[in-house]
Parts: sequence; structure tokens; C-alpha cells
Amino acid sequence: MEVSSFSFPNQEVVTNFFSLFPEIDEDDENNTRKRPRNESTETNSFKDVFASLMLLDEEEKSEQPMNDYHNQFHGFGSDSDPNEPIRGKRPTLTLLDEEGDSEQPMSFQGFGSDLDPNEPLRTKRARRESPTIKANSDDLGQGTGQSRRLWVKNRSKAWWDQVNHPDFPEEEFRRAFKMSKATFELVCSELDPVVTKKDTMLRLAIPVRQRVAVCIWRLATGEPLRLVSKRFGLGISTCHKLVLEVCSAIKNVLMPKFLQWPDEDKLKEVKGEFELVSGIPNVGGSMYTTHVPIIAPKISVASYFNKRHTERNQKTSYSITVQGVVDHKGVFTDVCIGWPGSMPDDKILEKSALYQRANRGLLKDVWVVGNSGYPLMDWVLVPYTHQNLTWTQHAFNEKVGEVQSVAKDAIFRLKARWSCLQKRTEVKLQDLPVVLGACCVLHNICEMRNERIDPSELNFDLFDDEMVPENSVKSVGAMRARDNIAHHLLHHNFAGTGLL
Repeated sequence: MEVSSFSFPNQEVVTNFFSLFPEIDEDDENNTRKRPRNESTETNSFKDVFASLMLLDEEEKSEQPMNDYHNQFHGFGSDSDPNEPIRGKRPTLTLLDEEGDSEQPMSFQGFGSDLDPNEPLRTKRARRESPTIKANSDDLGQGTGQSRRLWVKNRSKAWWDQVNHPDFPEEEFRRAFKMSKATFELVCSELDPVVTKKDTMLRLAIPVRQRVAVCIWRLATGEPLRLVSKRFGLGISTCHKLVLEVCSAIKNVLMPKFLQWPDEDKLKEVKGEFELVSGIPNVGGSMYTTHVPIIAPKISVASYFNKRHTERNQKTSYSITVQGVVDHKGVFTDVCIGWPGSMPDDKILEKSALYQRANRGLLKDVWVVGNSGYPLMDWVLVPYTHQNLTWTQHAFNEKVGEVQSVAKDAIFRLKARWSCLQKRTEVKLQDLPVVLGACCVLHNICEMRNERIDPSELNFDLFDDEMVPENSVKSVGAMRARDNIAHHLLHHNFAGTGLL
């Protein structure tokens, strides 16, 4: 709507305008009552009319620059509809419409009028929005029809999908996980009630087989977590969490079934088997302590310093210890894990649960055979360590060595099967005993199921220092019993021929 311009009358014109109307004839005074005229009222009315006309003139003048501004910049850089409002700040000019009783705002939105006028103004919040992966809850098995955002990175699971396929070769599976498919299935079925997780609105749960596979492959290869992540298509932190969860489940579920001190019937069988091999009666187990390398801890560094390994490897070494007792098949029946590497074998033995069991009288008529790093006690049988040994003592040491080698060979197979024990691990020191305990349990399962080891995996040296304790004999009765056993071996043709 446009407002046409016109010239406003001045005071003189207004006066002449009203002079055109003559006074009413006096003759009419008799017929019509004449209203008295108030001059001051007429003057005020004229002023109000004049003020209204001046106000309209000022509004017209204020409209003209805005119209010129609109005509000058409309369509700058665009070829859109000239009636389209311009974006930007929105100054408005209110005009009367054609009926004169409503208001119509005119909006000036700035440059770039080629955009859709109905498009909402962009805000910082809209600009901060980033693309996300969305999934419907029906796909996640919830069936609620709601949609949730998933912040999940896509990773390739090609290797695991191939290994998990039923047609994957048995030998390659054994090489990857150090056990057969049947043994792997046994472990999964035992851990299923504890390890299984439920699907959520955010993501699908990782299957039990994949959870167990991540843990076993990590223990078997000792590879860093970033490589485990690439193999299984999972995040690094997820893999680390899975390893600890599965190891904890193995400790809580499988250890009571597969790593326990033998009962009376089983112990009788173990004694008979060891006597057939060595001729020494009442041998209930063979004991050995090994060291597992670790990264230098942040606290008590000196306690974990391994002097013998440092001298042998010509570099600073830190370790924790694993003391194990095995039966005639190399299956662990007792373990003591986690004591610092600077602690000698006899001190570790005193800290073990096995030592407490013996003090309670639960190891009567049972010998646990160890090397020269342990003291001779009522239930611990060790070789002679003094110089100038007799023939009988040499023969005894040879037979004790045969029994003690059963434990050493078991530790050797343990480290060969689970390569993580041969190198410094990324696991925190407080979590390491659980991981090492899981390795011992899995070792027992493999040994019980006669899982063989590839000969190429046995190409490493097992070096553990044997420090003769200051007090090598703690029981006079045990010393006499050892001498009797030595004479028994010599007179019953159990003496070795190594010195002949």
C-alpha cells in the first residue's frame, strides 16, 4: 500500500477555507435556536487537525528512506523473487493495510535472498550437530520402536568371523589359541552363565565365544592390546576389560574345578605314580618357583628388582613370582602367585597357603619335592647341598632331580603355551595375579585333555635362580628321614648311573 504525498495547508489557507461558509441568516433565528460559538474550542480543534496532518507527513518522510534502502539492496547477489524478504537483522516497518484497521509488518533480513524464506534461522546449536549412527530398537531386540543414538566406531571383524566359522581348519585354530576347538567349546560352556551379557538399547552384547576368544588369544600370544583390537574388531579398552573379566571368571568358576589339592584317593594315586618313577615313597607333588617379567612398578621398585635376571640379561629386570606344585602329569595342584621377584624361594614358601596347610597338620606322610632353593622340612624333601657328597647322596640327588623336573617341565609348558608370561605385560600389577592364575587353570585344562604343544614354541630358555637358604635344614627328623630314603634307593637298585 502506498501513501500519496500532498501539500499541507498553512494557517492562512485554513482561515480562507472556513470563510467560505457564511453566517446563518438572522431570519432563521426565529425558527431555529442558534448555538453559541466558543472561539477557544474552535481554535483547539484546528490545532488537533493540524497536528494529525503534520504527523502523517513525518511518517511519510520516515518511510521513504526505508523504501529506498529496500529497492537499492533487494536481490543483491541473487535472482530471487523481489517480494521475498531479505535475511539478517529484521527491522520492521508497520503500515496500515487497505482497510486501515490492521497492521502488516515489512521484514528486512539482509543479503542472500536466494534462500528459502521459510527456512528457520540457523543457530550455534544446529551447527554443532554432528552425524551419528542411529539404530532402531527393533533391530536390538527390544521391539519398542524407539530410536537411540549409537556412538560406535565401525571396525573390521573379518579375522574373527573367519576363525569362528565351522569350516576353519583345526590346526590353524590350535595354533592361534593353543587348544583344540573342543577344549575351547568346553571353556565357553563353563563360563557362559557368568560371562554372558544382555543386549541393550544402545548396542548388541559381545557373544560369549568372542569374549573368551579375546582373552585366550591375548594370553596365548602376548600381543599388545592394539593388535588384539584389530584382530577382533573391538576397542582397545573393551579388549582390556574383556581380558580381566574372563580371567576373573576363570578364577572364580574354573579354578575350584580344575586346580585343587588332591583328595585322599587322588593323593594315593599321585604317590604311587611318583614312586614308580623315582622309587621315593609318599611323594605327593613336585614344587618349582618361576619369575614373570613385569614393567618397573611405581611403588616398591626395589622389592621387584630381580638381581639374577639383571646380571644374566645385562639390563634391569623386574619380576613377580609364581610358585607351583604339580602332580605326576604336570597338573597344578597348588599355586602361590604375586610375591616380589627379590624374595627368595624359601620366603615365598612361608607366605603360601601350602605352608599354612602343612602347619595345620594336613600334609602328614606326604613329601613335596623341591630344589635346593627350599629348606629341608618335615614335609619338604630337597637334595643334599653340601660338598663332598657320598655315592648314596649323589644317587639320591639324581632321583630327587627326576621328580623335581616334573614341576620344571610343567612351568616350561605353561610359559610356552601362554606366551604372555615370557614378556613384560601391560596388565597392572594389582591385576596380574588374576591373569597368571587364569593361565595356570587353562594349563591344567589343556594338560588334562592331552593338548599337545607345537615343538617350535619350545625355543626359549627357562632360567630361575636357585639361592640356597641360610638355614637349609629346619628339621632334624626330616634329615634322618632323607638319609633313610637315600640308603633305601641305593640298596633297592634305584640309584642312578649318572656317575658311573
